[in-house]
Amino acid sequence: MKKSSIIFLFFLSNLLTAQTNQKIYSIIDSVSAQRIEKDIQTLVNFGTRNTFSDTISNTKGIGAARRWIKSEFESISKKCNNCLDVFYQKDFVTKEGNNRVPHDTWVVNVVAIQKGTKYPNRYIIMSGDIDSRASDTMDFTIDAPGANDNASGMAGTIEAARVLSKYSFENSIVYVGLSGEEQGLFGGAGLANYAKEQGWNIIGVFNNDMIGNIKGVDGVIDNRTFRIFSEPVPPNETERERTLRRFYGGEVDGISRQLARYVHNNVKKYMPEMNPMMVYRLDRFGRGGHHRPFNDLGYAGIRIMEAHENYTQQHQDIREENGIKYGDVIEHVNFDYAKKLTAVNAINLASLASAPPEPKNVAIGGIVEASAKLKWDKVDGAKGYKIYWRDTTSPTWDNYRYVGDVSEFMLDGIVIDNYYFGVASVNENGFESVVVFPNKIIR
Repeated sequence: MKKSSIIFLFFLSNLLTAQTNQKIYSIIDSVSAQRIEKDIQTLVNFGTRNTFSDTISNTKGIGAARRWIKSEFESISKKCNNCLDVFYQKDFVTKEGNNRVPHDTWVVNVVAIQKGTKYPNRYIIMSGDIDSRASDTMDFTIDAPGANDNASGMAGTIEAARVLSKYSFENSIVYVGLSGEEQGLFGGAGLANYAKEQGWNIIGVFNNDMIGNIKGVDGVIDNRTFRIFSEPVPPNETERERTLRRFYGGEVDGISRQLARYVHNNVKKYMPEMNPMMVYRLDRFGRGGHHRPFNDLGYAGIRIMEAHENYTQQHQDIREENGIKYGDVIEHVNFDYAKKLTAVNAINLASLASAPPEPKNVAIGGIVEASAKLKWDKVDGAKGYKIYWRDTTSPTWDNYRYVGDVSEFMLDGIVIDNYYFGVASVNENGFESVVVFPNKIIR
């Protein structure tokens, strides 16, 4: 074969694997700002959703809120021929040793699972928080509407279920409302432990906490930028993994960071009008979110949220002081922006749920050579594989080569010392797994 023909086929293969999928655009178009607004208003109308608020009333408190959320998931399921398995997952939390727990109670999550057709035990999770709080988190009777924090994330999760339940996917999707976030991430910890006990293979967790505000306390107004928080490496990594990283790199290449890069890349591909901002931190400075309990157990998890927060509208009693209106009320929520961030979640849920498993046992070699060699174990459902590489200072995977249905490949002329590398699986529809950073060395 002539060299020109080889070059043409190389570019053609890259072009084919870079093509977009029309289904993803349809998903974006199906997300409704009006439905999100209606759901946020319904959650606000419960008065307070404090974890320790009324559980008996049908109109007020967290009990009424979680029953309504469950009923919404069940209604969605009826419309898709019972495609969702809807249930409560709960854990008992005691006052002893917990300074944010005024009395013993059940922390109840609302879970809806859309089972995958091919890999039912592989799960991608989207979560929002049910609970809200006022200035004093121990005050569970005062009004705490929690319109943005976090009725917006909960409404987005329900809307994603409405949209995606119209499709079938190879992997399972979990839509969940988590409780007890304001008291110590109890709901996330409960579901993470439940997932581990059930043997779930978790692809990743998208924690949505505040996706509806566009006007920051600093006066900046921005309806396109959003943040993706991710930790650099898992907290439960082994001593051997830490030692390998010292000599071979990867200090910003843990599984949660790769999940963040996946979201960033997919948004740039399908929603180029949006500005995803990767933040190299577990969460905001000194603060936490419901993805952290999953990270603690070694699962990939990220936080997706607005870029510009307004602290006068978070964790505040409703009041006016010195001309400033405090309180997390619905008037401050931008529903079109919440729609955009819901679509961000939906397209990434759909893409990962449509993708094959990631390659296993990815290894790399090429010391003192003008090349980089990668090897991996093939996985079921992959039509081929992509090798990615980037400058060691780049936050994103900037270069790739589709190498076909092989289990090893040599990148000639790419000096291993100057780049970081990874491998992703690709199926016949072009959907990709998360990139896997090598964890073994070819001797």
